[in-house]
Amino acid sequence: MTTQFVLVATAIIIKDNKFLITKRSENEKHYGGMWTVPGGKLDRDDYLLIKKNSANLHYNVLENTIKREVLEEVNLEIKDIDYVTSIVFEREGNIPTMIISLSCKYKSGEVRLDKDSVDYKWVTIEEAKNYALIDGIYDELVICARKVGI
Repeated sequence: MTTQFVLVATAIIIKDNKFLITKRSENEKHYGGMWTVPGGKLDRDDYLLIKKNSANLHYNVLENTIKREVLEEVNLEIKDIDYVTSIVFEREGNIPTMIISLSCKYKSGEVRLDKDSVDYKWVTIEEAKNYALIDGIYDELVICARKVGI
């Protein structure tokens, strides 16, 4: 039995009671032209390059991953990172993938998109319904909105 899996963290960034969504380039292999939230895969460097908190353990790995991904993808700094939900699906080749959705507040910066994204919007829950969001993103926004009282 295979226990290998992919771990992805996504950031639901909140600023002025709105959520940041980004549009993927049409050239992207998966979900080209659709809207999503920033995030990405856990990389070994997300913990190997960080000093251990004890002899054998690394703490705050998801938080470090999502801070790196958000900075790389949209050039923003975030704060107050909190758990929203988790999702599991199988990628091509039956590779299990877990997405851990995290909420966070905008801290600083101006949005500057990386090469994989072509547009962005700050949207309310109602406005988000008007965008072609990747499956599950709208549900995550709703869960997050309930948790933070928006």
